Amino acid sequence: MRIYKMTATFGKLEHETLTLESGLNIITAPNEWGKSTWCAFLIAMLYGLDTRAKTTKTALADKERYQPWSGSPMSGRIDLNWNGRDITIERTTRRRVPLGEFKAYETVSGLPVEELNAGNCGQLLLGVEQTVFRRAGFIRFSDLPVTQDEALRRRLNALVTTGDDSGAADRLAASLKDLKNRCRYNRTGLLPQAEAQRDALEEKLTELETLNTQCQKLKMRIDEVKEWLRQLYNHQQALAYAKMESGLAQLAQARETADKTEQALRELEKACASLPPQAEAESKIRELRAFRDQWNALRAEEQHAPAEPQKPELPNPFTGLTAENARAMAREDARELTELSQSRLSLILMAVGAIGLLAAGGLAYLTVYLFAAVAGCAGLLALVWGVVDRVSTRKKILSIVEKYGTADWKQWTTPISEYEQEMIAYTEALKTYQEVESDLEVRLMVARKKRDSLCGLQEPEEVLDFWQEAQRQWEQYDRARTDAVTAKRHFEALNAMVKPVEKPALPDNLTQSEAQTAQLLAECAAEQQRLQNRLGQYQGRMEIIGSAEDLRLQHRRVSDRIARLEDTYTALSIAQEALMQARAELQRRFAPRITRRAQELLSTMTGGRYQSLTMGEDFSLRAGARQEDVQYDAIWRSDGTIDQLYLALRLAVAEELTPEAPLVLDDALVRFDDERMAAALDILRSMAQSKQVICFTCQRREANTK
Repeated sequence: MRIYKMTATFGKLEHETLTLESGLNIITAPNEWGKSTWCAFLIAMLYGLDTRAKTTKTALADKERYQPWSGSPMSGRIDLNWNGRDITIERTTRRRVPLGEFKAYETVSGLPVEELNAGNCGQLLLGVEQTVFRRAGFIRFSDLPVTQDEALRRRLNALVTTGDDSGAADRLAASLKDLKNRCRYNRTGLLPQAEAQRDALEEKLTELETLNTQCQKLKMRIDEVKEWLRQLYNHQQALAYAKMESGLAQLAQARETADKTEQALRELEKACASLPPQAEAESKIRELRAFRDQWNALRAEEQHAPAEPQKPELPNPFTGLTAENARAMAREDARELTELSQSRLSLILMAVGAIGLLAAGGLAYLTVYLFAAVAGCAGLLALVWGVVDRVSTRKKILSIVEKYGTADWKQWTTPISEYEQEMIAYTEALKTYQEVESDLEVRLMVARKKRDSLCGLQEPEEVLDFWQEAQRQWEQYDRARTDAVTAKRHFEALNAMVKPVEKPALPDNLTQSEAQTAQLLAECAAEQQRLQNRLGQYQGRMEIIGSAEDLRLQHRRVSDRIARLEDTYTALSIAQEALMQARAELQRRFAPRITRRAQELLSTMTGGRYQSLTMGEDFSLRAGARQEDVQYDAIWRSDGTIDQLYLALRLAVAEELTPEAPLVLDDALVRFDDERMAAALDILRSMAQSKQVICFTCQRREANTK
């Protein structure tokens, strides 16, 4: 794949274009020019922008970090050649999703490239996943060391082992994991289910034993309560016999109380004779209270009613125009822009002028001076006219573009469409607002009429106080009537109580009062009922649980099943461990091939100083220089040497995994000395014969190195 040019509205880049050539491209620019932004833009255009990433205290999400500084929507375009086809890919902001709209089409014909979409664009064009490209063909100074990645491991392993990319080992690992999960996974799986069944059986056996013990205790307690009830009933009869002698005095006092309450009732009845009926007073009070609540609610609704919506306006350059006129103006300007862009008059005039000047020169050479002068003047006039027309056309085009802010006339009518949508929303909001205001005014008018009909010339609170006072007097009358009835019934009850009572049949040794005795009788009767109910519940629960013998038999069967499942789980764990060891062995097999190529590149880059290099399973490096008996970890080398170690490794990985994809470097050589930088550039030039290499740098020495 080869990139022709990139156009970006991305971060600090505002409609910026970067044109690239085949082979090695060295782009020298100062800090904060946008080199890293171009690199991030390339990744985003190929693989999309992760809109789910969140900003943290230490890092900004890409959707916020690269939001255009101008406030324009994020967008971009890349013109490239892929498999011999000139293709253009575009990503624009859709609604509020940055780079959410994707297009891929042939640059010349405009026909869509059906096989490319937003999800697979980078995978198809570069041949690798995003994580692999970031670790192989995308080299930045900030992350030169290569980190582990499952996709990178899988592709390297497929290249240097059997060439099998079917994923059989991964599927086997997934199958083993699935079988283990079926045996045991958190609280699900056959083992947890069987263990839960065993625990449930054990709980039932324990519960059955506990219930049997509780039933025996309940039966003993029921017998004790029955004996206590017999003694309380005897004591209650003894108290009634003793009370009979003092009953006559209490009866006389009850008669006197009944007479007094009857007299008070007659006085209140006379006072209430002039009042409105009690039912009318209650009805009026309810009606007035309901009206008061309704009135207060309407006033509150009136105070909190929403404000009238604001009418939208068209932005520049359409200010003061209607949507129809604005569209007409945009169409006319688009037509004029198209005509100006396609105009060839200035080129024709300049060509004619050049021909005239050449003809004048030829005639002068032939000493035909008169015709030479005429031809020269005509040619010069045509040339000047062509230049003037070219400048005028360019100014007109720039004027139209400046007017709308962009040369893409398809975007000129976007503010008009947004304005039309805002007008529709405004019309609906205004209609709703007017309907709410009209409805509220009608309800207020109805409420005022109802207030006048209920209160007349008085205030609602005064009318409510009058009716509440009438109700209070009626309530006093009701209480007096209740007191009179209660006193009469009390007298009648006492009169009924003064009856002959027999002596208790048993000796009475209890000292409780009559109230205490009644309370104890009630408590004992309730306790007896509770005990009987609980005994019935326990016996019913024991029947539901079943016999202990059946439960023990089920427990033995479940325990045997658990033992078999545990043996199976152990066997699966052993198989999974063996597979992991086999996969680790396969991972170690791709190291020699990559290491040999990285060692060659490192030796070339360091002028033959480092002749040995080894790589660990986690892509960590150890290197040995001439006259060194052992290899040392990369951390023991200088910063520049560390960069050279990992650059060699990344270039080796890129040759294996991304042979046709562009190689992108961002300040990757910043800590190289001049000699090693020259050697590294020679390597890049060699690689650039088969692939496009893009090297961003903040120093001029790379471009000056031959």
